Amino acid sequence: MEDLRTQRRDRLMVAALLAAGLALRVFFIAHGVSQDDDSDVYQELARNWFHHGVYGFSGDTGIDPTLIRLPGYPLFLGIVFSIFGDGHMRTVELLQALLDLCECWLIFDTARREVSQHAGWVALTLAMLCPFTAGYAASGMTESLSIGCVALAIWSTARLLRAVRANQSTVLPMAGLVVALACAILLRPDGVLLPAAFCTGLFWYAKGQAGAARALRLAVLAGVLAVLPLVPWTIRNYRVFHVVQPLAPRNANNPVEFVPNGFHRWMRTWSIEFVNTGTVAWNMGTDPIGLDVIPARACDPGPECTEMAAVIAAYNVHNAITPELDARFGALADEHIRRHPLEYYVEMPVLRVLDMWLRPRTELFDIDVFWWRIHEHPLGSGIAIGLAAVNLGYLVLSVIGFTTHRVPLAIPLLLYVLLRCILLGTLESPEQRYTMEAFPILFLGGGCALAGSGEGRRRRAILRSNTEPG
Repeated sequence: MEDLRTQRRDRLMVAALLAAGLALRVFFIAHGVSQDDDSDVYQELARNWFHHGVYGFSGDTGIDPTLIRLPGYPLFLGIVFSIFGDGHMRTVELLQALLDLCECWLIFDTARREVSQHAGWVALTLAMLCPFTAGYAASGMTESLSIGCVALAIWSTARLLRAVRANQSTVLPMAGLVVALACAILLRPDGVLLPAAFCTGLFWYAKGQAGAARALRLAVLAGVLAVLPLVPWTIRNYRVFHVVQPLAPRNANNPVEFVPNGFHRWMRTWSIEFVNTGTVAWNMGTDPIGLDVIPARACDPGPECTEMAAVIAAYNVHNAITPELDARFGALADEHIRRHPLEYYVEMPVLRVLDMWLRPRTELFDIDVFWWRIHEHPLGSGIAIGLAAVNLGYLVLSVIGFTTHRVPLAIPLLLYVLLRCILLGTLESPEQRYTMEAFPILFLGGGCALAGSGEGRRRRAILRSNTEPG
């Protein structure tokens, strides 16, 4: 009877948290969140692909093929539009909200099975009530589905390792892992970090129980199957553009398009904040760039600052970067890097990553980007500070979970975060959304931080003993 009451209580708790999580996501859908221009890009790709059979953008002479975005999200949108009607983004958002709730349950199930029931409840609460993942479920961008891929990878890897330990069939959990890794790659080019981290982790944990040979076979099989969907995409790109391009290009450009690499390199010498992205990087090619929005660290006083002002003034004449002007930006960058190599290769990347992790996640909400100017918008600034506190809380709890050695699958999880941070440090345009894919790891880490049960310690000891050689 006691077990029945416990099960009934647990089901009610899950149902209550699911209802609260759904209500939060429906609230964001109903009231709307800020939509990125990428949403329009993905919708146009989906329409042209499904209606005209061309993966590209409409131009003056027809539809021009493109490879600047991977086909995963346009495929998802195209399927939804085919069933529910063209442009039904509200349906897309509702489906993403439901999938996001599934992601929350996957983290809950992983935590309760690998650590303790209490860890599961905490992880589920953190996931269901997270305003950031809930907000992205209400947007027309890839982040929500990418977050779900990370959660599915975590859950499937845990199931796969349990099957290996129990000498059971690994077919179903392997299928779940492959689906997670393949979808992550098809959604975003940085999705390749997921198989890199999880195939490594799968080998590490499986070799203690199954031996190095079988562990290697499992890891290689998962990786190979995950990248197979890229084969037709790569063939298509070669046939259309005559280039080998399995992923979307770093600068989202077609092969014949000019890329202002000098300008991007110059940005990397000083850009560390999301504000720099909005006031400089996003203006490039369309709007003027004001000297007043460029921080003092961008140049050394004297000839360098004088040349920078002259280059920006030349750009502002037509709001366009020619190859000659780009070369001048590149020369500015090269000279600055020569004088400050440590700043360029270490300090700036670290500060960019810290900004993406710690800055208030206001990009989806109607909050001024200059949130710290409290006298201009006290309510918005208060909300931003509150969001920053919530974000910091997730980070602190997760750090506690990992530093106390309570988090299962720590190797692939930490490796994924590390690889992601290294990649993000190389970007000249920091945006907070680039860290969102790691939030399932924060949920799991936070749940484990507050677990501490004897059951959890026993399971972790078993996991450690099963990963030791011999």
